[in-house]
Amino acid sequence: MINAEHFLLIGAILLFVAVMAGKVAYRFNAPALLLFLAVGLFFGYDILSFNSPELTQFIGMISLCIILFSGGMDTKFSEIKPILPQGITLATAGVLITALLLGGFVYLVAPFIGFELSFPLALLLASTISSTDSASVFSILRTRRQGLSENLRPLLELESGSNDPMAYILVILLVKMLGGSGDEIGLGGAVLMFIVQMAMGAMIGYLFGRASVWIINKININNASLYSVLLLACVFFTFSFTSLVKGNGYLAVYIAGLIVGNNKLVNKRTVTTFFDGITWLFQIIMFIMLGLLVNLDSALQLRTILLGVAAGAFLMFIARPIATFTCLAPFRSFSHKARTYISWVGLRGAVPIIFATYPWVAKIEGAEVIFNVVFIMTILSLVIQGTTVSSMAEFLGLAYTEKESKFESALQDKVKSAFTEIAVTEQMLSEGNTLNKVSLPDNTLVVMVCRDGDYFVPKGNASLQIGDKLLILSDRNDELQAHYKEYGVEDIISFK
Repeated sequence: MINAEHFLLIGAILLFVAVMAGKVAYRFNAPALLLFLAVGLFFGYDILSFNSPELTQFIGMISLCIILFSGGMDTKFSEIKPILPQGITLATAGVLITALLLGGFVYLVAPFIGFELSFPLALLLASTISSTDSASVFSILRTRRQGLSENLRPLLELESGSNDPMAYILVILLVKMLGGSGDEIGLGGAVLMFIVQMAMGAMIGYLFGRASVWIINKININNASLYSVLLLACVFFTFSFTSLVKGNGYLAVYIAGLIVGNNKLVNKRTVTTFFDGITWLFQIIMFIMLGLLVNLDSALQLRTILLGVAAGAFLMFIARPIATFTCLAPFRSFSHKARTYISWVGLRGAVPIIFATYPWVAKIEGAEVIFNVVFIMTILSLVIQGTTVSSMAEFLGLAYTEKESKFESALQDKVKSAFTEIAVTEQMLSEGNTLNKVSLPDNTLVVMVCRDGDYFVPKGNASLQIGDKLLILSDRNDELQAHYKEYGVEDIISFK
């Protein structure tokens, strides 16, 4: 039996190897998440024994909550507003069309390969992999700093962030229709459940997103780090409450993230940094656990590989393009090349494999076949589509190099200048009440003044008052501290 120390040691090794694998993936222009999965597969094959779809599903649920919320936070509403109808259409009708086409193909082809799948079971398989994976899309688009013309990047991020709820509903409905865990539902009940899930998810997500903004801005916590913890609690509460009242929790957390990210928030930079880090952590954990769960001896059987490759090829080259061009037909805002690129960047990742655990946990006959085939299809998508995200954009003439700030990394790592915040004292105004009368060291700037809650950038002749708060930037901190002492400044807040 593994004790706590061994468990932590194994976890640390897995995380370290996964991070190093991510670095290698970036160098070779491969999806980092694919190598995270490979780490899990490597350790899961004859090294670690892990066979708990229930635990994997639970970890996946937590991970998806964080990933979707973080993706919503990072999405600017001003960017997605022009393409909102197209994104919603792809995230709903696009998922349904993809599932129907792929389900029909699997139903027709499976018997020739050696599998006898009923149409509902084939449709369940197709539904698990019918949505694009937000974790894969977000990570690839945001780490390569490659711009996409025709407003494609916001559309792809909106679609991948918002289409998981649709696929989740299809999976849950089909599991119930197939009598998973003794729970069966008819077609009328399925339609009603779909409407309730989407409506409740959207409404609660919006309301709880507003409530989260209000709570964060009004609670006034002295420790700034606790704002991130509080917001994380809001995320989990939003998901769990929505699920308890029969709404779609994944849709709710994504919409809540959109609301939070597009409103003013106390300590927003700290909160954003926290969610960026924890999102990557849970992406790594999620992919490693999925890799550990896969039984390679079962997944790599010839007939499983044949069905996975056939279904994967049909999904990439036929089902996804048909769904994309059908959904975008009413809209004239995208060129033919842009539509082709959208149809190509339909990456599949951890989400389909997580959804494939639902039939397994519900003990539906044929669930292991679904899991293994979905795993093969996901690997195929990440290898073929994931490695060609950039090259396909360049081939279609849709790519451009994003401008990279020369100051962003320098401010974090190289610039030695530091900010200090002080209050104006009587001694500082002894030579006059304007800024240019205040003696400060060379290479020192007063970049902002706060007076009675109002902020302004001062000029040299700006008038100062006792008690004004000054934000000062200087790379001569020792000299500046001597001036502060001379001016009788006692309360000094330092930060970078």
